[in-house]
Amino acid sequence: MLRLSTKGQYGVRAMFELAKNYKKGPLTIKEIARRQGVSVSYLEQLLNKLRKSELIRSRKGPGGGYVINSKPEEISVGHILNSLEGPVAITQCLDPSAKGCKRVEGCVARLLWKSLGEKIENFLDTINLNDLLKEEAKLIR
Repeated sequence: MLRLSTKGQYGVRAMFELAKNYKKGPLTIKEIARRQGVSVSYLEQLLNKLRKSELIRSRKGPGGGYVINSKPEEISVGHILNSLEGPVAITQCLDPSAKGCKRVEGCVARLLWKSLGEKIENFLDTINLNDLLKEEAKLIR
């Protein structure tokens, strides 16, 4: 079964909270953690990666916290996931950090997995934080 790690899941949820607060000011890490039921220490690691990817920025001092760097419609789920998890690698042979497979050059299945990974990445790039905000609004009605 293909699964997204908690890094990706929690990272998207944190970015969603920041998008909900867009133009209202920063959110503290404790508030994001409380709203999404995520531990502060784990969230801290994720927000640090998102900050290094320039998707968010932090403000220090009283009234400080985190804000997104762009409009919600300009931040894709694909960009968030890539910042936290790296590129989609359906199998080990596609994982740039893994040693890979000895059959890479003549493997027909590898072409299938590569194509599927590209389709998933393209799909994720079509969904942005504003789309998620609209979906939540439908649920609340």
